Amino acid sequence: MESLFKQFAIVLASLVEAAAAVFIFVGAVEASVNIIKSFGLPPPRMAARKHIWLQFGVWLLLGLEFELAADVVRTAVSPTWTDISQLAAIAAIRTFLNYFLEKDLEKYDEAGKWSLPSGAGEE
Repeated sequence: MESLFKQFAIVLASLVEAAAAVFIFVGAVEASVNIIKSFGLPPPRMAARKHIWLQFGVWLLLGLEFELAADVVRTAVSPTWTDISQLAAIAAIRTFLNYFLEKDLEKYDEAGKWSLPSGAGEE
């Protein structure tokens, strides 16, 4: 029974990691397409680029959260002290990244600070 649980947890962790990679990939593709579109916009293009950066940041945050979840699931099935210390280090790094990325997103999204030109960031 324990072996079955371990196999299930490993598969689950792999699926969650795959989902994280998909989220980051989708965000990167979306940001790339939108950046290319922004070259056709009249000045100021900076507002459009900040909006694109905000959207990409949200995708990155989602991907980082899923990566951390996969690490937690993977460590739950084989909790050696080495695994736990590695998870703690990974969690600290990802939490640090999440915190500052989220701060940046909040900073630039306050009260519509970056007004978008018409057509920018639209699909």
